[in-house]
Order: sequence, then C-alpha cells, then structure tokens
Amino acid sequence: MTGKADRTVRAGNQASAGELLELVRSGRARTRGALQQATGLSRATVGQRLDRLFRAGWLREGAGGPVDSPLGGRPSITLEFDDAHAVVLAADLDTRHGRAAVLTLTGEILAERSGLLVVDEGPEPVLGELGRWFAELLVKAGKPAGAVCGIGLAVPGPVDSETGRVVQPPIMPGWDGYDIRGRLSRAFARHAGARADVPVLVDNDANLMAYGEQRTGYPDCSAFALVKVSTGIGAGMVVGGTIYRGIDGGAGDIGHIRVGADALCRCGSYGCLAAVASGGAVARRLAESGVAAASGSDVRELLTSGHPEAMALAREAGRQVGDVLATVVTLLNPGVLMIAGDLAGTPFLTGVRELLYQRALPRSTAHLDVVTSRLGERAGLVGAGALVVEYLYAPERAEERLAALGV
Repeated sequence: MTGKADRTVRAGNQASAGELLELVRSGRARTRGALQQATGLSRATVGQRLDRLFRAGWLREGAGGPVDSPLGGRPSITLEFDDAHAVVLAADLDTRHGRAAVLTLTGEILAERSGLLVVDEGPEPVLGELGRWFAELLVKAGKPAGAVCGIGLAVPGPVDSETGRVVQPPIMPGWDGYDIRGRLSRAFARHAGARADVPVLVDNDANLMAYGEQRTGYPDCSAFALVKVSTGIGAGMVVGGTIYRGIDGGAGDIGHIRVGADALCRCGSYGCLAAVASGGAVARRLAESGVAAASGSDVRELLTSGHPEAMALAREAGRQVGDVLATVVTLLNPGVLMIAGDLAGTPFLTGVRELLYQRALPRSTAHLDVVTSRLGERAGLVGAGALVVEYLYAPERAEERLAALGV
C-alpha cells in the first residue's frame, strides 16, 4: 500500500478518474478548472471522468468557489468527496480489551463500544466476537451492512501488511500466521447478513495509532513517531505521510530491545525493555509489593487515582524507555514523539524526557516535540479507518472498484 505522499498524477490523457478523485480528496484541486490545470486534460475529458465519480456516489458538488478566470464571471462549483456513500468498520485489540466502531469515510465515529476481549483465547473466539460487535454497532449507527466498504483491525503484534497475518507475535499466542482477514470477514458476514468478501486490512496497533494521530493532529509532520506503553511496548512511525513498516512488518518493535536487565520477557528472552518498563512489568512489581495490579490498565487506574508507588514506578519506567528512545530519536530525527498507552501520563512522560534529553544529541532534539496522545483510546480506531479509506480510494484501486460498479 502506498501513502498520499507517494502518489503523483499523470499528465495528459493518462490521468484516470481515480487520480482526479485523489486530487479532490487531498484538496489539491477542487474545481473542474483546477483539475484541468493539474492534469492537462481537456474540459470534456475531465467532465467524462468526473461523471463516473458522480455516478458512483463518491463526489458531490459543493458551494461556489473562487472565480477561475482573472476576467471575472460566475464562481466555479467546488467538488467534494462524499463521505456519506459508505462507512468503515474498525477495531483495536489490546491483550485483554477490545474497542470497535463504525466510522464515516472522513473519520467521524458514528457508533462505538468496548469490552473484554482476551487475545490469549485465540483468534477464533476473538474475531467471532468482533463480528457480532460490528453487527450490533451498525444497528446502533442506523447503517445497513451493505454500506460497509471495508474493515480495519489493529492488533498488538507485528503484521505482514501484504497478507494481513501476524508474524511471531510475542504476546498473541495462537495467532501466528492465522488468516485474520478471512475469519473476520466471515464473522461479520454471519452476524450482519453481509457479503463475505468485505475487504479487511490488518496492521500493528502502534502503527495505526501513529497513523491516526499524525493524520488528524500533525499532518505536516514528515517524520512522526508514537510509542505505545501498555501491557507491552511498541512504536509506530509515519514517514512522508506513510506508515513505515520495515521489510516484513517488524519495524518499531522496541519493546524487545535488550537493556541489560535479567527479567524474563513474554517473548522468552531475558532483558527486553518490555520486561522491565511496560505496563505489565510495572503491574508485576506493584503486585509483588501487595498492590492489586495485573495489567497495564490496572496501572493506569492507579496512576489516575494518584497512587504514590505506581507513580514512582511509572517514572522509573519512563526513564528506561527514554534511554532507548534517545537512540530512536537520533536515528529517525522525528519532529514529534508521542507517548501513548496505559502509562502515558505525567510521571512516565517526565521520566522519558529526563533520559531522552540527557542521552540524545542536542541536534536530534532541537526541533522535537515530546507530547501525549490527542485521540486517546480512539487513536487506533481512527488510524484503522483511515488505512481502509486510503487503500480503497487510492487511484489504481479506485479504478478497479469503479469498473466493478459498472461506471
């Protein structure tokens, strides 16, 4: 999949209807005249290709825009992406908790729910339950199953984006290589009475959180990094408007960088960052001292209530993560480093900043903003929805879909 920054519009008669749609969606050309200028197409050809987009219900006419001619005349009619013709389903899985939603094509959440979903129970029951959630949410949103154009899913493990399968996930037993796309599509079809070929896209949760946050809050940031610290630790990176995944989806798995400790990690190795500085690690240390805590979400509740020991351990964990992030920042040179997840509060952020600014070169942090999440628990949902939309309405895929619609 390619991001917006990778797409260019072909000049002359080669520019397709899908590419015109991309120009309108991105805001680079929103009138017929502007589309002619951007593509070199004739007025008649622009009209023919726009007609396909109107018949598909993907474009609509808006209010009058600026006058195209310096000689004056009537205002030109603006063109807008019509986000009412379909909806997207999105879900975000953590180790013991899930969240799902119905979204518009521009990212507005129409209906949402969350609840207990334990990934350790395996993909069959978890994805089956998500299919039921989706069916119920469509009823709540007042949308028919046929309005769903795609499903996006965020999971807490490395994902091969070409196949949608998780690859050796440290904290998702039973999911390695499983056909998530097929199972979720069938579960949705069964519960909602929909067709079983709805496209399903799967990606790592930190990747999709980063994508959602960057697109909605920092669209001009060309190098954006997000670190999620919950039961585990992972990072997502958006570079040039596109998620950076590495060769096979393993980029950003910083929770398994060795930090010299002797703690046993869930991946089977000793000394991983996640084994000493994740929400799960903090919960374990609290439990050893007699505090009721079993997961990162328990730690979050303790931090919210101002529990002194939890706050002290969160700050210590932040320092350990900040030490690793000094290397990440030096390598990536991001403009924004966002801290998200269960531990993303003042104590943890303070610890991160202490070690990050101490260890990283001043040149690497001179233009760096270290911030916390804007979208909170909805970041993964927004990112998953955006991933589906960007895939389905990318120029080449849009052309295929228009042809399938017969327009």
